[in-house]
Amino acid sequence: MAGQDSGGTRWTFLTNHGHVLLCLARAPELRLRDVAVMVGVTERAVQRIVADLEEAGYLTRRKHGRQNEYEIDAEQPLRHPIEAHQKVKAILDLAEPARAAARPSPPAPRRRRRG
Repeated sequence: MAGQDSGGTRWTFLTNHGHVLLCLARAPELRLRDVAVMVGVTERAVQRIVADLEEAGYLTRRKHGRQNEYEIDAEQPLRHPIEAHQKVKAILDLAEPARAAARPSPPAPRRRRRG
């Protein structure tokens, strides 16, 4: 099974912070209760993660009536020194190929016709 090592322990390449960020990037209007179910943690853990992400400038929360909407700052650098040369958008694009495909591609080189 994917995500399991030979001992049966589940692990993933992204942290819960990364998973929460991806969930809110895909659906900015999600309730934190729903994010918690998707990530597999408690709602309180998601609240702490969102507070961390807000404090660090990775997301902004906007209130629409009784509902929150989250906006991700995809231009923020990743936090660990190993990946600090990359921006959040690299993870968003990796997890959402449609996002990367929607970005304009550089024009293809033109082939010269022989004749």
